[in-house]
Amino acid sequence: MKRKYSKAGTVIILFVLLTTLYSCKPEKDSSYLEEMTVYELQKGYREGKFTIRDVVEDYLKRIESIDKNGPELNSVICVNPHAIKIAEELDKEMSEGKIRGPLHGIPVILKDNIDTRDSMPTTAGATVLRNSYVKKDSWVAKKLREAGAVIIAKSNLSEWANFRANLSSSGWSGVGGQTKNPYITDRNPCGSSSGSGVAVSASLCAIAIGTETNGSIVCPSNNNGIVGLKPTVGLISRSGIIPISFTQDTPGPMGRCVEDIAITLGLLTGIDSADSKTFASEGKFMTDYTKHLKKEGLKGKRIGLITNVSGFHFKVDSLMKAAVMFMKSAGAEVVEISYPIPREINAASFQVMLYEFKDGLNKYLATLDSSVHVKSLAELIEYNKKDSVELRYFDQQLLVMAQEKGDINSPEYIELLGEMLKGIREEGIDKVMDQNKLDALIAPTGAPAWKTDLINGDNFLGSSSSYAAISGYPAITVPMGFIDKMPVGISFFGRAWSEPLLIEIAYSYEQGTKHRRSPQYLDK
Repeated sequence: MKRKYSKAGTVIILFVLLTTLYSCKPEKDSSYLEEMTVYELQKGYREGKFTIRDVVEDYLKRIESIDKNGPELNSVICVNPHAIKIAEELDKEMSEGKIRGPLHGIPVILKDNIDTRDSMPTTAGATVLRNSYVKKDSWVAKKLREAGAVIIAKSNLSEWANFRANLSSSGWSGVGGQTKNPYITDRNPCGSSSGSGVAVSASLCAIAIGTETNGSIVCPSNNNGIVGLKPTVGLISRSGIIPISFTQDTPGPMGRCVEDIAITLGLLTGIDSADSKTFASEGKFMTDYTKHLKKEGLKGKRIGLITNVSGFHFKVDSLMKAAVMFMKSAGAEVVEISYPIPREINAASFQVMLYEFKDGLNKYLATLDSSVHVKSLAELIEYNKKDSVELRYFDQQLLVMAQEKGDINSPEYIELLGEMLKGIREEGIDKVMDQNKLDALIAPTGAPAWKTDLINGDNFLGSSSSYAAISGYPAITVPMGFIDKMPVGISFFGRAWSEPLLIEIAYSYEQGTKHRRSPQYLDK
């Protein structure tokens, strides 16, 4: 028998059917953001494929599904609660023809030792700073906002940028816990810019900003299969960044390709009266490094292969041989150089860091408001002794050693600093490059990621970061290939302010080899 329905009944049935269909509809897939470049995002905005709000919302969904659930990478400490509102404002500006800059609408994540004047605290991963909300943007945050970037989150890090304990696990902090490597999640992401490297690799943002004192940008870039640039100290201001070393600290961009690094770098440079190191960059910094993205950038270059940074892993050596063969095929001349950093230079660098950490941290803590319960390094040490989290796995021996140092007017500090810089610069890198007529130096960035170990700490096999770190000179690392399922990188470094030349070489190598592969979030 044919069933009859009233008009009202028909409406109700249609409503139920539509509601059921809507509720069964899957959420919008955010996979389109995987490996998305800054250029591709900007092109999508211009062509109306998606809005800035769409993209920001989908990156936040990825953070929720991949970082907090799913593989639980734990790379993000805090999400910006105003990110969607900021995106909507930038959409409105774009609709009115106002474009702030090359990063207009581009989602960025900052390492959580970089101050932001918003609803996100700046913690350095330390529980004592869990509720530290600063009143002023860092130079980096200010420049990113001026360029139109959306700061969507703050990333986890090795606590105090890994200047705390004798034994430690990179990517662990009292606030954020342990960050995981997205390729194999029981492997270590390296640090201290651990969360920044993981977030970029897992496409949780377009660009991240890390900081480096020695290896903290290039090592997580190596372990997570991305590109990372440690600039010349002074090219980007450190004002508003929780310090370790006045001599060696620098922020720098981390991305999935050299092009994104070049775009971002030019927006962060400039002279800042709050950071005297930037005064030396006058006449040397650029506001656009993209003109150095040359596919033929290796042609005619004379490059020094540092042979003593080898032998720590035979498979890394094999990848380096392949990299050298490619560079030669692309028109570069590669010469072998033996240049180990003298032991006394490394020792001086460590002592300088102890002095500068005490001085810098005391100055930073003194600027914070009453919500922070410590105002000095000495008070921090006492706080940690009483905290249930901070000393659960690792000691605070480096904090204690720094506290025992005098001030930076100490004759010992002044002498060590002078000897260190002269030994690594004029009598080191500059001399080696001049004698061999080199455009750049190369070495493997590091080994494949080790298994995370909260008992015994990190298991480094080898690294080349100290050359650029101690000298304060630039370095850029690019994916060089895979060992089993783990990525490793190659580092290009050279003289002060040679970022344009290094970008040319790195871009040419990247475009000719294309080693970057998305992570698969394996558990072993």
